[in-house]
Amino acid sequence: GPDRRRTVGAWSGLGGVATAIGPVLGGFLVGLAPWGWRLAFLINVPLAVLVVLLAVRTVPETRDEQADARPDVTGAVLAAAGLALAVYALTVGPQRGWSGPVVGCLLAGLALLIAFLLTEARSSHPMMPLALFRDRDFSGANAVTLVVYAALSGALFLIPVQLQRVSGFSPVEAGSALLPITVVMLLLSARMGRLATGIGPRLPMTVGPVVAGAGLALLVRVGPHASYVLDLLPALLVFSLGLSATVAPLTATVLAAAPHRQAGVASAVNNDIARVAGLLAVAVLPGLAGITPSAYDDAARLSAGFHHAVLIAGALCAFGGVLSFLTIRRRPDPAGSAAADAPTPRSVPTHCAISAPPAPVDGSATATS
Repeated sequence: GPDRRRTVGAWSGLGGVATAIGPVLGGFLVGLAPWGWRLAFLINVPLAVLVVLLAVRTVPETRDEQADARPDVTGAVLAAAGLALAVYALTVGPQRGWSGPVVGCLLAGLALLIAFLLTEARSSHPMMPLALFRDRDFSGANAVTLVVYAALSGALFLIPVQLQRVSGFSPVEAGSALLPITVVMLLLSARMGRLATGIGPRLPMTVGPVVAGAGLALLVRVGPHASYVLDLLPALLVFSLGLSATVAPLTATVLAAAPHRQAGVASAVNNDIARVAGLLAVAVLPGLAGITPSAYDDAARLSAGFHHAVLIAGALCAFGGVLSFLTIRRRPDPAGSAAADAPTPRSVPTHCAISAPPAPVDGSATATS
């Protein structure tokens, strides 16, 4: 209904805002002192405490009475260990060579991830219910999440590095340079969510990643003595426009494809895939683009590698649009579109600081993450 659409739009917009604000805050903290880079990690402690307090005070409690309360310890251990070993190998291999121990870590990680999938398929209380992926829209939307968020994370990791090491920006300037993404996401995400309700998610999820990929490709103009207004800003505006068209419809598609009682699980799976995509991109993209550890001290080599990286990220992002066109089949919601402007019932609370949409007030659906 309209409550869910408004919530998904707010959630998606705020998520994009938080992602873009991170480099700004990080740049400010790094510039405070020679040891300021440590503050970029320590700041997460008070933020985590704040999130817990807000969740306790504002998020309504919901639970699935039919769900098994036992945690999937085996699945969690296999997934964490498998990802840790695989990411370590993918990070170290391109830099130090594919020695026997590195290849062994990669193979062990892949074996543990396969064991994780087999465990989830047989578990009565899986951490990641594989049955959700039987829905074509759910599988397609999560595949799009994987490639788009890999492109996003890889680019957001390398842009500040390029601006500081090659273009001569300070840490604060490099972080602040990404603020247009925050502004555009904040202004357009909810509107794009409403648009997708009327025309269906397939079109914005197809066009959005292609536009975002074009924005990433425009970053090849950023080099020594780059002009913010002429070289960087146009690329960021195009990228953020495409991202805004993608994120809210993508999230809404994931949630709409799952049964109501598993909305929270669907949200958690999608968030996990986005985080894994970012982890893999940061580990793999620099090496794939030829950015070795020594390149960070050589402006010419770093700039060349950055240009290769943004082209790879742009192509990956555009591929997300192709995936959307081939896999997303969910139709427009004319009734929901007509109701989108109706007043929200006073008895239904809405919240922005959440990780899944609120459950219906009749208790028939649950959301946990």
